[in-house]
Amino acid sequence: MINLFTAIPAGTTAFIATNLDDIVILMLLFSQVNAVFRRRHIVAGQYLGFTALVLASLPGFFGGLLIPQAWIGLLGVVPIAIGASRLLNRDEEDAEPDEPLEEAPTRFAFLSPQACSIAAITFANGGDNIGIYVPLFANCSLEGLVAVVAIFLSLVGAWCYAAYRLTYIPIIADVLTRYGNVLVPFVLMGLGVMILNESHTLEDQNMMITTLMASGIAMVMLNHKNFLPQTEKN
Repeated sequence: MINLFTAIPAGTTAFIATNLDDIVILMLLFSQVNAVFRRRHIVAGQYLGFTALVLASLPGFFGGLLIPQAWIGLLGVVPIAIGASRLLNRDEEDAEPDEPLEEAPTRFAFLSPQACSIAAITFANGGDNIGIYVPLFANCSLEGLVAVVAIFLSLVGAWCYAAYRLTYIPIIADVLTRYGNVLVPFVLMGLGVMILNESHTLEDQNMMITTLMASGIAMVMLNHKNFLPQTEKN
């Protein structure tokens, strides 16, 4: 049983093991920051998405399971739609003149469409997280559960800061500056395909139809520019 004293090593190990791949995604996202897609949107989205993962894993503490893995995998259409929209609108965005862009107040960052799109990506990429957190929570005492969740939320901020600082390392910054805009759409689409595949979402015919319908809806919604991190013009 994980108690207050064993929560620190258990929580830290579980978080690192399930979020190593997020560093790359976060670095690419931070490299796309501009006047309408801000750092706070990324951080807010990470916290929203990760909080949803924790909530989805809490039934492990109570001995049940809330969301089937195939339905979690369905969210893989979100990064696919975002990546495809970025790819399709890249030429149009590059041709647009510079204009001052209005930005939502800081207090509304958690409610912004930018943050919500990041949250959806974070949650969709969290199948492994839930698979590990459910049995972890099932072996926690109440004090241990509170401590583990507190450690998780602290490490989300540390993860975001680490990814942001890594973008300032000259070699990494140069690569992201040169190729970030090209890589991001393909990384997002690849992430979505991986999520759908690993969650076995497409193995069921009904789920495949649902996925195709959700993809179409997501493409229409996310085609609105405020939902997408846009390239900053020089």
